[in-house]
Amino acid sequence: MQVLNSFSKTRLAWLLLLLSIIFFESSALFFEHVMKLAPCVMCVYERVAMMGIGIAALIGLIAPKNGVFRWLGLAGWGYSAFRGVELAYQHVGFQFNPSPFATCDLFVKFPSWAPLNHWAPWMFEAYGDCAKIVWGFLGLSMPQWLVIIFAANLIVWAIMVIAQFFGNKR
Repeated sequence: MQVLNSFSKTRLAWLLLLLSIIFFESSALFFEHVMKLAPCVMCVYERVAMMGIGIAALIGLIAPKNGVFRWLGLAGWGYSAFRGVELAYQHVGFQFNPSPFATCDLFVKFPSWAPLNHWAPWMFEAYGDCAKIVWGFLGLSMPQWLVIIFAANLIVWAIMVIAQFFGNKR
């Protein structure tokens, strides 16, 4: 745990987290703009959760040895990963337990102070159906993969948080 504690205080740790998020966000844009798969409202919200992890990684990257920046990064990472799991799990429900009483919204809803779909419609505008399975890999749909990805983030996050309490004994 002391090794992970030390690693969490390096820019490399936070850069690796950021690079993984850039990979996943780039994949989402590839699916939308190259493969022409229409993102749904839940897809867009999951992108925002993924971006939250990216912003947390940037915060940690600023000054990883500084406890305030590191803990702010950890807090943002944990919150965003948790929300991502919730959103992806709900999205899986829309796909595999369809119901006319449980559907996603027709349009994304962002706060008036951050209308992301107006600022960057190429990334945050939704025009797909949440219940439709448009892609699969190894027998899992995209939201199922997102449950795994966000859950893996939560597990790594929890390990890193625990490691914070195992500093160097001097």
